[in-house]
Amino acid sequence: MNTQELERQSRVENQRPDSPRETSLHSSPNGPKLPNYRWWLRVIIYILFLLTGQSAATLLGRLYYDKGGNSKWMATFVQSAGFPILLPLLCFFPSSTKLTTNPVHSTTSSATKIPKLSTLALLYLAFGLLLTGDNMMYSYGLLYLPVSTYSLLCATQLAFNAFFSFFLNSQKFTPFILNSLVLVTMSASLLAINADSENNTNNIPKGKYVTGFLCTLGASATYSLYLSLVQLSFQKVIKSETFSTVLNMQIYPSFFATCGCVVGLFASGEWKGLESEMQEYKQGRVSYIMTLFWTAVTWQISSVGLLGLIFEVSSLFSNVISTLALPLVPILAVIFFHDKMDGVKVMAMLLAIWGFLSYIYQNYRDVSESKAKESNDN
Repeated sequence: MNTQELERQSRVENQRPDSPRETSLHSSPNGPKLPNYRWWLRVIIYILFLLTGQSAATLLGRLYYDKGGNSKWMATFVQSAGFPILLPLLCFFPSSTKLTTNPVHSTTSSATKIPKLSTLALLYLAFGLLLTGDNMMYSYGLLYLPVSTYSLLCATQLAFNAFFSFFLNSQKFTPFILNSLVLVTMSASLLAINADSENNTNNIPKGKYVTGFLCTLGASATYSLYLSLVQLSFQKVIKSETFSTVLNMQIYPSFFATCGCVVGLFASGEWKGLESEMQEYKQGRVSYIMTLFWTAVTWQISSVGLLGLIFEVSSLFSNVISTLALPLVPILAVIFFHDKMDGVKVMAMLLAIWGFLSYIYQNYRDVSESKAKESNDN
């Protein structure tokens, strides 16, 4: 009887498919299960990179305008120009290093074909141009809006992300997702209603406030579209989930976006005023250069955190953590830029946080159900 049991178990084990989808969040596909504390330590470090990098980059972008900077193309340029600091990472992570995939959203096939170089070039070029327009709209929003209002409006990214994911990535609308959409929409509506108060308090012309408001909403929608298209590209075009492919998706579109900004800088004629802008900068020439330099660096630190979370957990988790930084910036803006935090803004921030928690709880339920299903199947 014992011999028959062993033979039956051996046959069952040999029939199980060897698929990346069966790899847990805490294990490596090429090695034994890692201690939980080491995995959590890396995830915490990446979260800190993402939160601090995104918050610092937003505040430095506002500092550039407050101290005399006026070039919208330069503000757009630094959002992507720091990509060369990511190049050394390609040497540390070979193309065979697989991502740790989320069991809910994993779509990687064991047999993948490498797309043609021309296809990848066109894909990176399209994403680069999309990022150029997106970064430009963010620059307008940061120029014409208080930092606190700008950051709260960026929370609408969650709503747009769910909308585009529904059509492009087969995302289902659950009650918690719908609740998140309603709350984030209400948050943005409160800020729109509060426009007159913002104009009087911050001496912002109504026309520029409306421009900044619409550009920030447009940028949030464009970035959400970009994220959904990136996910779709991994599934349908690249069909690979290695860390090097994720780095390439960050580096090459950023290269094309930077080239687009250089063209825009010269075509618009803004380059002619950069020398005088540097001389008239309130904190001096050195401070002008360092502000732009650290803005570029902090955006890339944020990208490293984003990529690290994609590598260790999933792209969805990294996007949710990115949204978590949005309520932090208004608080920092009150401290460093003395933005007025009135009752309407506080209510808008609480609604945005509530929407974020509803969104992340749905992700938690999806992962829990997937793990339970895998346990039952095994």
